[in-house]
Amino acid sequence: MARLFRIPMPPLPSSLVLRTAGVYSSGALFAFGFFAFLDASVFSRVANGTSHVHVSFVDWIPLICSVLGMLVINSIEKARLSADSFSYSGSGVAWKAQLVLFMGFALIAGGLAGSVTVLVLKYVVPGYPWPTMWFGVANAVANGLVMLSCCTLWVAQNVQDDYTYDLRL
Repeated sequence: MARLFRIPMPPLPSSLVLRTAGVYSSGALFAFGFFAFLDASVFSRVANGTSHVHVSFVDWIPLICSVLGMLVINSIEKARLSADSFSYSGSGVAWKAQLVLFMGFALIAGGLAGSVTVLVLKYVVPGYPWPTMWFGVANAVANGLVMLSCCTLWVAQNVQDDYTYDLRL
């Protein structure tokens, strides 16, 4: 099998404790990110009554894209990226898995870029003060944390453990 890079990636530690810690830390990152955006969304409607700027559906679109990208990326097994066998839905499995993985990362990157765009165009350019600026900052922070959570979960789920067996029917 040909490698992509000349320098091989060091093997990840294979421990059940590290895998569990990675999954839990990924969940915590996702929860913090979603809470930050939900906090800004509720604050824009309840406590920010004097301002005419509120979190709208346009602010939610980048987070929706990031969450969909996270679902797409974490539904792909790492073994499918390099295994081109006929046992799983015909030939070209690796190519199909790499294409779907690329689309997932494109969704996440688009969500992060969209949140930064919303932050700049909706909150920075008009020059709103800090309580209102928090709506855009929370959006960008939430998308960044969802992206970090996705990468952490994908690495944690795909670490090979010596003591687990892969049982299939």
